[in-house]
Amino acid sequence: MELAARVTALCVVGAILALVLKKASPEQALLLVLCAAAAGLALLGDGLGELTDFLRELGERSGVSAELFIPLYKTVGIGLVVKVGGDLCRDAGGSALASVVETAGAVCALLTAMPMLRAVLEMLMELMG
Repeated sequence: MELAARVTALCVVGAILALVLKKASPEQALLLVLCAAAAGLALLGDGLGELTDFLRELGERSGVSAELFIPLYKTVGIGLVVKVGGDLCRDAGGSALASVVETAGAVCALLTAMPMLRAVLEMLMELMG
């Protein structure tokens, strides 16, 4: 909870400062938002490492093939990156670019999930045949 509070405080302060700067210098306001976002993500580094280790252990202990877990993790990562990227594009006034980022994210997520989808298809084919 402390980590979430620190990241939230950093981002809220960054957003408020960006609002103040926006009238005088929209470019600097956007750079401030980018820096605050990068700093917030950097604060999450240790937590993400812990989470990754736990998920790896969970996969190993469950007996489920890593080939099925890895695409799931990558798909979640793609979703998070696309969400932040799309919002940053919108903040910069590029809603069309945000749509392209989101479309690219959807395509990449589906491509990443393809091994899982193939495994499900193979299981269904075995059950039917």
